[in-house]
Amino acid sequence: MTAAERIEHLRHAFPEAGLFRDKEWRLAPASFPLAPEILSILEALGPALRAFQRACNELYFASLEDPQLAWVASLLDQGKPAWLVELGRLPRFRDALPGVLRPDLVLTEEGVCLTELDSLPGGIGLTDWLGSSYASLGDAVVGGARGMADGFASAFPGEDILISRESADYQPEMEWLAARAPRHDQQPRRVLNPWNVAPDALTGGRFYRFFELFDLDQVEHSADLLRQAAEGRLDFTPPLKAFLEEKLWLALFHAPSLQDWWERELATGVLDLLRRCIPRGWVVDPTPLPPHAILPGLDIQNWREAAEFGGSRRRLVLKISGFSELGWGSRGVFIGHDLSQMQWAGALDTALASFPSNPYLIQEFHAGRLIDQPFWDADAGVLRSMRARARLCPYYFVPEETEETRLGGVLATVCPADKKILHGMRDAVMLPCLAE
Repeated sequence: MTAAERIEHLRHAFPEAGLFRDKEWRLAPASFPLAPEILSILEALGPALRAFQRACNELYFASLEDPQLAWVASLLDQGKPAWLVELGRLPRFRDALPGVLRPDLVLTEEGVCLTELDSLPGGIGLTDWLGSSYASLGDAVVGGARGMADGFASAFPGEDILISRESADYQPEMEWLAARAPRHDQQPRRVLNPWNVAPDALTGGRFYRFFELFDLDQVEHSADLLRQAAEGRLDFTPPLKAFLEEKLWLALFHAPSLQDWWERELATGVLDLLRRCIPRGWVVDPTPLPPHAILPGLDIQNWREAAEFGGSRRRLVLKISGFSELGWGSRGVFIGHDLSQMQWAGALDTALASFPSNPYLIQEFHAGRLIDQPFWDADAGVLRSMRARARLCPYYFVPEETEETRLGGVLATVCPADKKILHGMRDAVMLPCLAE
């Protein structure tokens, strides 16, 4: 098939209801190729990140009992209502972990750089559609034509999907996914909205929670639903653990005082892989250091010194940790070397002032590898190429009956090279991945 014929095939394959509301992206005639060494990293990352998340969960609960670790829970619970904190600590949720993990990985010259770990990810239905559609063209996509749908069904065998208003843009892709991944009891998988269903009608059910915990005030009947969950009268997944949804964990992974914990909880190979992939990070905590102490790796005594960094030292990413409407997408993210010194200092001031309620973290910036990405120019009807950088989002599912992670598929978001923050945008190309 020619490039034009492949594009026409993809256009005809679009579901009638679409996949995202008011979202567009560029099409390309072929899947995104992954070099063998990159695919090997992605295959190893699933079990490693599952082990990391389990160790994070264990650390949080250990910090509730060990005075020397008490600062961990205190930090992760900042800004959250007491009732939500207590809900996440209920014994019945003690060992519960999310059934799907999606890291955001920047493809770099050295490998991949992990910028976020999402356990409530969008894009599952989109990646399923991309995988099935490009597989129908003959592309050997990672996970196969049904990797995403089957992965979701194995991780969430009996769950219906509950979507809030704040997440409603994703409803079409979840409708697509529900039709492709039926429940194991052969009942249709329903996609429900809190505003048009009575809480009592949900009693006894199991639900994939597609809404953020920071947004509960905007979720109709949330108090009723959470009370039922606390009493065991209905089940939510991902678990109602706000502390697990914080980006701060990526900074805590590098905290000197926690290295003994990670080395005890994680296998050597897992640690080595995570250290390769997770950039160094720091919690932006305004607490003064003793005069003889410095922030390791930054070699500064206080954050005011960081505000005065010149351009070469500002190759840093400042981002809000999570429990906020700014905590998803590209909102609440500042690229240091893209800002003037005054803008950078202002962003740091905002982060420091926000610490008691919404902590921020800083990570080292790793530039994406430059690539040439073909795309279809719909206006001219021709194939063009753009200089670009890529973000890779592998989706790992954990079947209910086992702890073995399953790589369902990989979404590549390929953005123009001048974009520092790589995310879905109108001029990006979104593709499934295949082994090169």
